[in-house]
Amino acid sequence: MSVQHQDHDVAAIMGGLYGDGIIGLKGAFSPEWADRLYGEIMTLFEEARAVPKGALPRGPQRFYVEVQPERISGFVDIATHPWFVAVCEAVLGPEYKIVEIGFDIPFPGAADQPWHRDFKSPEATLKGRKLNSLAFNLTTVDTRPEHGPFEIALGTQWDDIAGAKDDMFPDKSLWDRYIARAVQKLPQRGDISARSALTIHRGTANRSNEARPVLVVAADAPDGTNANHHDLQVTRGYLRSLPSRVRDHLTYRVTDELSQVIQHHVIEGLLEPDYG
Repeated sequence: MSVQHQDHDVAAIMGGLYGDGIIGLKGAFSPEWADRLYGEIMTLFEEARAVPKGALPRGPQRFYVEVQPERISGFVDIATHPWFVAVCEAVLGPEYKIVEIGFDIPFPGAADQPWHRDFKSPEATLKGRKLNSLAFNLTTVDTRPEHGPFEIALGTQWDDIAGAKDDMFPDKSLWDRYIARAVQKLPQRGDISARSALTIHRGTANRSNEARPVLVVAADAPDGTNANHHDLQVTRGYLRSLPSRVRDHLTYRVTDELSQVIQHHVIEGLLEPDYG
């Protein structure tokens, strides 16, 4: 482990992500940094929902939007944060790649989602017992129970649910297992978490009168394939401005002008009316 990462214990990182499936760092950024991110996300959402397939529904009053790195002013702050780098290197290896940037917004009226994982578990995880992808979440509000917090069933990243809908949505007969293992997360502005997107989880009902935007940054190991589902665009000028320690870990398509990201990672099971 490099000197700059010596305060972030690899054993604790590995133990948390291979055990519970989620870890976090309190106060990684200032509340003011998170407030700026909130404003950017809400502006980007208004732009995205004006374009077909710009904002994907993830259930009632809940949307997901993919964005370009340069539209998030704090992206380099995240990508160079010692904890972010230490987690990526520990779990994914020194040649990890950032493959996705986006945000999830449950608005007032968002419902409980069905229990799910974000994509089918790869052979590397099911048979090789290796995590080759991670999702980092950064809240832009001080989360309260009425906001509809993220709920995760600890340790279920290893569950074999082959035969389930899309290999992502466990049958309702198994939900008692996830309810018993569920923990609601109440992060505050400036906090960051890392999780395996294979750990069974759900968004819960937003009963407040406020939106709860969360930024998502996803990274893969060299054998990960999630970049195939995303379109990380960078302009030539932005690419030149990036420090090499960010550029070398970014999957990207160079373009002269940014275009609205047309999203391909549709999770159909979150759109069904029967949420149980």
